Amino acid sequence: MIRGMIVDDELNAREELATLLADISDIEIVASCGNAIEAIKLINKKQPQILFLDIQMPVIDGFELLSMIDEESMPHVVFVTAFDQYALKAFEEKTLDYLLKPIDPERLQKTMAKIEATLQKGSNSQHDSLQLSRIPCARGHKIKLIDPQEVELIHSDLTGVHVFTAEDKYFTELTLKVLEQQLGLLRCHKQYLVNLQHVVEITTLENGLAEIKTRSGQQLPVSRRYLRSLKDAFHL
Repeated sequence: MIRGMIVDDELNAREELATLLADISDIEIVASCGNAIEAIKLINKKQPQILFLDIQMPVIDGFELLSMIDEESMPHVVFVTAFDQYALKAFEEKTLDYLLKPIDPERLQKTMAKIEATLQKGSNSQHDSLQLSRIPCARGHKIKLIDPQEVELIHSDLTGVHVFTAEDKYFTELTLKVLEQQLGLLRCHKQYLVNLQHVVEITTLENGLAEIKTRSGQQLPVSRRYLRSLKDAFHL
């Protein structure tokens, strides 16, 4: 059975699509949500094979969401939209297919046939997604979109991924791998990324280790594995 997921800010649209899919295909909707922040978390957790994704959503749209998904978790994407002008762009993003609202059952059947054929071939999902320009972070009951230039370091531990600025610390559902690839931050340790623009001091220690100090006084470790790349970045 195909594992599917629906992301749309309109509850009625999610329910309608789920009903249509149940009637015409062998698919299990493993998750359904109304915003990109929740979608990232559920994609990483549920690992859907197919993502039915609304394009125009508040705060973070469908195209921007794709830039926040780890390549290893990236499902095949079918854009669902009420706007014809997005159709061409959907294909430019190497999307598997797109559906126009209101969804026509016969058109959905053709999409499902394409999905089944693609999965049988074992083709990987590929998307020329946008460059990540904002990091969605949680702080209490609020979502804050952090400018990457404000980030001093990012740390991953058992509780998740934490983004540090000069003023505060935030939690994000984005993986360390996505943040490293998308933002061009330097990995200085298995669990740390650092923004070179905020480094003010590097202290070498014994056994090939080192320590970095940022402009705001935050300190983070440098492991032996990544010390050479750090020195090369500063032409040391």
